[in-house]
Amino acid sequence: MSQSVTLNHGDKTYEFPLVQGSENELGIDIKSLRAQTGLITYDPGFKNTGSCQSGITFLDGEEGILRYRGYSIEELADNASFLEVAYLLIFGEMPTAQQIKKFDADIRAESLVDEDIKIILKSFPKAAHPMGVLSSLTSALIAFNPSSVDIDSEKDMYEAIVLLMAKFPILCAWAHRKVKGLPLNYANTALDYEQNIAHMMFKMPHQDYVPNQKVISAINKLLILHADHEQNCSTSTVRIVGSSQAGLFASVSSGISALWGPLHGGANQAVLEMLEAIKADGGDTKKYMAKAKDKNDPFRLMGFGHRVYKNFDPRARIIKKAADEVLNDLGIEDPILEIAKGLEQEALNDPYFVDRKLYPNVDFYSGIIYRALGIPTEMFTVMFALGRLPGWIAQWREMRMQKEPIGRPRQIYTGATERSL
Repeated sequence: MSQSVTLNHGDKTYEFPLVQGSENELGIDIKSLRAQTGLITYDPGFKNTGSCQSGITFLDGEEGILRYRGYSIEELADNASFLEVAYLLIFGEMPTAQQIKKFDADIRAESLVDEDIKIILKSFPKAAHPMGVLSSLTSALIAFNPSSVDIDSEKDMYEAIVLLMAKFPILCAWAHRKVKGLPLNYANTALDYEQNIAHMMFKMPHQDYVPNQKVISAINKLLILHADHEQNCSTSTVRIVGSSQAGLFASVSSGISALWGPLHGGANQAVLEMLEAIKADGGDTKKYMAKAKDKNDPFRLMGFGHRVYKNFDPRARIIKKAADEVLNDLGIEDPILEIAKGLEQEALNDPYFVDRKLYPNVDFYSGIIYRALGIPTEMFTVMFALGRLPGWIAQWREMRMQKEPIGRPRQIYTGATERSL
């Protein structure tokens, strides 16, 4: 195999080396392109540009493969806790019993936030979108933890990671309680990480909270499935902000803002909004499937297909089973969920969708579960952020430890040429 590629430009030939990944992915190393040729590449959306070398997540969209640090998403979702997967992503290996015990204990010890955070939370109107609230509260953590992280100190790095892993679920739960107009719950350190998330979100002040194990299992799976997904928009944002040597909290806050968009983390919210619109129009799923196949119809079927996966989203297979279990266990009768089931069955059996591999994706099923749990639609992206947190931390840590240069894309200027008044 050739270890380089050549570029012919004018009467000159230039040679650039190939970079090969551990799964035999190949890339052209063009970091000297401009210096050698005076040219840059033009790649809108960076769809064909590798911005880094990373050992965290492997994704093969054509084959429907997703692995964290070499472990298949299927094996992790079935056999690991979210906290174990977080440790794996951040530190590179599955934790030993002693390591996960310490990680868990350290997180429990930091599972409280400064009371002044409540003042900031109260300043938001009840109608504020929880993603805006979450981004602001995450940024506010900087003020309450102002010391910078020495990236060459394992102790400093570990403490910053523990702080964010401990406090972020509290901020997410408080954003939820704000939307619902409920009193704020504190962490219960007698519960494990995933149970504590449910406790802080769902416990009512006049009732004891008894965790439903099927619900906890579904939440655990949802968080694992969302924990990392290679160099997507929010992850790339975290890395590029962090490349300026911005701190962990500021970098993650920027990732939250990127995730908020409807083309990224807001997709599961868009699914439920679509289902609501179908219900309001009479609930005829066949009508809307026909609209989705009509090229002249502006209707878009949300939650089907994926920009990266050209096959069945491996996460969707896992979460479909969890969705079925949760709906059966809770015995929920909801016309919105019935419409979702109808769309799912139509798509899985319609040659138009099957031939184009437009299968239900993880956003479709995650929205259904959140709806069944009574989580407001506008909170769906917050739950996505909660799952993605360890991935953002892992990517930030990797970028800083590799001492990557500050991100600074180029452009092709298309404005006016020099002129005078």
